[in-house]
Amino acid sequence: MSLHVLEWGDPSAPAIVMLHGIRGYALTFASLATALQPDFRTIAYDQRGRGDSDWDPERQYYTENYVNDLAAVVSELKLERFDLLGHSMGGIAAYVYAAANPDRVRRLVIEDAGPGASEDSAGSVRIRQELQSAPTSFQDWDSAVEFMRKLRPTVTEAARLDRLRNMLKQRPDGTWSWKYDHAGIAEARLNPDPSRMVDLWPHVEAIGSPTLILRGGRSDYLKAQTAEAMCKRNPKLRWVEVADAGHYIHDDQPRIFEDHVISFLSGKTLSGSAS
Repeated sequence: MSLHVLEWGDPSAPAIVMLHGIRGYALTFASLATALQPDFRTIAYDQRGRGDSDWDPERQYYTENYVNDLAAVVSELKLERFDLLGHSMGGIAAYVYAAANPDRVRRLVIEDAGPGASEDSAGSVRIRQELQSAPTSFQDWDSAVEFMRKLRPTVTEAARLDRLRNMLKQRPDGTWSWKYDHAGIAEARLNPDPSRMVDLWPHVEAIGSPTLILRGGRSDYLKAQTAEAMCKRNPKLRWVEVADAGHYIHDDQPRIFEDHVISFLSGKTLSGSAS
């Protein structure tokens, strides 16, 4: 398979790699990538089965696959040491990779992900329901816009339209279909192989890189108690709660999200509710 990789900034600048969530895409981090200029070489890619990357014909959409893809991108780009950011599903892969590669990951940023969140949270139930109920196609663009308004009522119209432009493709007959392997991703999420499910706690405890965990104050995915417990188990971790944000902090509060990330990467003291 081939993966579609995007880069911003000076190739000689310190690098940061960013991993999107289950139905995300590389350009979801475009605003953050711009905000990080000119200090960073910012790298994001469409994870397998999404965007302009290849779909997996064997529907291997598990954490180990995403981690292996990250390792392949890092190798191809010859990154020796870099910062790593992951949202939701991308955050799970980021935890696992960072724990196994402390010599490569300088600093780690996690957006709304943690142990148990993908298995037993209200957000995990919501995501499974969305995968089950989402239509496979739309008759016209307006139908897709209305669907996204109902699916993401708390985010701005601009953010919803940006998601649709990157998540849909138009067919020759004028209808619109998903620009990601909806059936394959849904299969792996709704009927997973239990032997390939990941217990994140050992990985969280093994992380040796300074780590910032950002939790949305309205998140239905990462519990505040879980964020607190992670920091108690590993002193390398700290967490900040972003008020008036849900699971998609970078959509709900983009400027605050960017400020926290930039402050952490530059070594500044963070403000806000934190542990």
